[in-house]
Amino acid sequence: MKPQDIPKEKSSLWIFGYGSLVWKPDFAYKKSKVGYIKGYKRRFWHGDDFYRGDKEHPGRVVTLVEDQEACTWGMAYEVTDSQIEESLQYLNMREVVLGGYITQMVDFIPKDKCQGPLLALVYIATSNNPIYLGPASDKEIAAQIAICSGNTGHNIEYLIRLADFMRLYCPEVEDEHLFSIEAAVLNIFRPQKLLCRVRFSKLFE
Repeated sequence: MKPQDIPKEKSSLWIFGYGSLVWKPDFAYKKSKVGYIKGYKRRFWHGDDFYRGDKEHPGRVVTLVEDQEACTWGMAYEVTDSQIEESLQYLNMREVVLGGYITQMVDFIPKDKCQGPLLALVYIATSNNPIYLGPASDKEIAAQIAICSGNTGHNIEYLIRLADFMRLYCPEVEDEHLFSIEAAVLNIFRPQKLLCRVRFSKLFE
């Protein structure tokens, strides 16, 4: 589905983020909710040659991979009225033109049990994308993240901000893929592993 396919008369739209959108939406919205979607797992399998890397050294950012047994936690934002068109225009450039993502509609389940599922727009990068990097071991992904930087900052910042979001907003969720890569990156900077973790967190505040 493309942004222009969303009915013009629609007065409200939810947008689900599971990567940088969880801490940096950069568009106006009415409200936000922590929650998850089913049927997808988050993986650092997509390349980034603009925001967190360059043409020579593309960074690693997350996308969603279909897995009926999995769920992915993140943040959903409700945009209303004029915010809908403004946010979609912005995200089309950020996620589609520069990021290589496509859009889909998914059922978003809020963490707050008082709210039922909400239909939400999500951006996904598939293997058809020319900058899609695909699977690799945690150590290989960590090594790549450790040396990459782009127009919005270091690839490590992206990784740590996402890990911090999960610990802060979803402490009961064990995201093995995310936390294993974070540990592998910090392991690269041994023996000052703890000091590096503190420095990275403060640097990206």
